[in-house]
Amino acid sequence: MNRTHRLYWRIWFAVLASLALFTVLAGLLWKAIGERPYRGTEHALAALVVAVLPPPGADVEAQRGALLHWQQRLNADLALFGEDSRRVAATADDFPTAVTIDTGDDPVDWVRTPRGTAFALQLPDGRVLLARREGGARSPFGLLSGLALIMLAVGVGAYPVARRLTRRLERLQQSVERLGRGDLRARVDASGGDEVAQLAGSFNQAAARIEELVQSHRSLLANASHELRSPLARVRLAVEMLDEAAPERRAALRREVEQGIGEIDVLVEEILLSARLQATADVDPRTEFVEVDLTALAAEECARADVPLDADTVMIDGDVRLLRRLLRNLIENAHRHGSAVDTHAVLVELKSAPSKVTLRVHDRGPGVPQAQRERIFEPFYRLPGASEAGGGVGLGLALVQAIAQRHRGRAVCLPRAGGGSTFEIVLPRAGAQED
Repeated sequence: MNRTHRLYWRIWFAVLASLALFTVLAGLLWKAIGERPYRGTEHALAALVVAVLPPPGADVEAQRGALLHWQQRLNADLALFGEDSRRVAATADDFPTAVTIDTGDDPVDWVRTPRGTAFALQLPDGRVLLARREGGARSPFGLLSGLALIMLAVGVGAYPVARRLTRRLERLQQSVERLGRGDLRARVDASGGDEVAQLAGSFNQAAARIEELVQSHRSLLANASHELRSPLARVRLAVEMLDEAAPERRAALRREVEQGIGEIDVLVEEILLSARLQATADVDPRTEFVEVDLTALAAEECARADVPLDADTVMIDGDVRLLRRLLRNLIENAHRHGSAVDTHAVLVELKSAPSKVTLRVHDRGPGVPQAQRERIFEPFYRLPGASEAGGGVGLGLALVQAIAQRHRGRAVCLPRAGGGSTFEIVLPRAGAQED
């Protein structure tokens, strides 16, 4: 990239250009009004000068003596020119021998001399007086020179500031490029309190979220590939055996194929749902929530699974499809893993409070060890000793937790008095603060 196109050069040149414009405008303003301290009093000043100088007919020595007298008092070099524009007398030899000024109605003009610009005053008697401050040529540290030095100083001081700002932006650009090349660990220093630091912090948050999503999807894909092998292998084996099997065996093989296809269908559906919930975890879902009769929803799912329900009347804002999936997964999990002792021991409770709703699904199964009660909500996690033959694909409780969190709630596994487990879901009501 051409260095002149870099942002810090553009910022630096913008500062210098602004200061240069200011210098030019200040010089023009000074030229217009700064060099005319006696504006409006020129005629009176000319009359005063005539009064203190010898008359036009006086000899040269008298006029020179008057100029020397006023040179000492005014600390300025003086020169007097007659009506013919020729020099009559002067206190310095570098004044021109003749001068012509075009004043019009304004008796004041400026004349350049070897040692600086002289103030020219047209006198009423036709003579011209030049006055120039002593000290030779204009100091290099005059107004314009001083402004030029200020511009140079500002340019030198502004460069490191502009460079520091754009260096941080370049680091951010490099991190974005690294992220684009697939380096999900790319981060940038977010120190500071300005907009660049806020931008860097936002980038780090986005990069962390992308890394989390990609890692989660990789894990989901790897586990899904593993989980798909068993039903696919059973389906393939059953299909291969179908043509050669005895008639009485074919019905069982067809059921095996149907069961395997059903497991694959459930697995794919739950994988897609899990991926969608992860991808939209940072999006506020409440904009799509509707009022849901959670009691009626629970009654439908309990009737479908032949499970008793103890429920208050509960209305809640939420996603109907996701809440239905939460209820169904909990009830199916209780039947699958928690009804080994008593097939009728599964119970669903739905209780209402002013600020929250509590859903509990009880079972009388072997229970969950305390060390495993949090891990069972991880995708594809199975308790030690559990096998695929027990059914399920290992995503049911993970989806329960994700759906609860999407509704600003939580899911926990608790021991049930008398044996078994209780899965408790706490959902806040609309407008209630999260616990």
